Amino acid sequence: MPDIRLVPVATPDVVTFDWLQTPAGLLDETNELITAVLVAFNSDAVAAPSDVLPDPRSDDRRGWWGDMDAAAIWNGWPLGSKLWLLTRASIVDAGAREGATVTRVQQYLQQCLQPFVTAGICSAFNVEVWKSTDRNDRILARVTIYRGPKSAIALEFEPLWTELFPSSKASQ
Repeated sequence: MPDIRLVPVATPDVVTFDWLQTPAGLLDETNELITAVLVAFNSDAVAAPSDVLPDPRSDDRRGWWGDMDAAAIWNGWPLGSKLWLLTRASIVDAGAREGATVTRVQQYLQQCLQPFVTAGICSAFNVEVWKSTDRNDRILARVTIYRGPKSAIALEFEPLWTELFPSSKASQ
């Protein structure tokens, strides 16, 4: 069964996805890799025991129950990113105890993408993450996915911080 294409629908409160249909009313089956990456980025990966959880009163490490035996059952890998760990984090520089928020975002995106390379779905990727120069409450990301001889796929996430985590505060 072919994959289908999801289209992000952003509102100030939440980012959701909707099925995209072709003019003939069928589900759009193009851009499967983009859809897979968007699902991975917007799904919660399970936190390691060493990860600091956003809510110190909770022991919920999230993740998806289907990840438990994904490799054995369907030759898959754990799905998702750890961006959710930053839901209560401030945007801080490298001098902070936990390190720069921009660096953590970049690491989480890279960890999320690495299984695509390992599985041979893409040949390489590049992740660029930076703090907005015009707003302190915004982190921007550009992800480029390489597919061997095929053309590269570039994804940009402009309001990465304010859209995903509207209640968090940027550092002064």
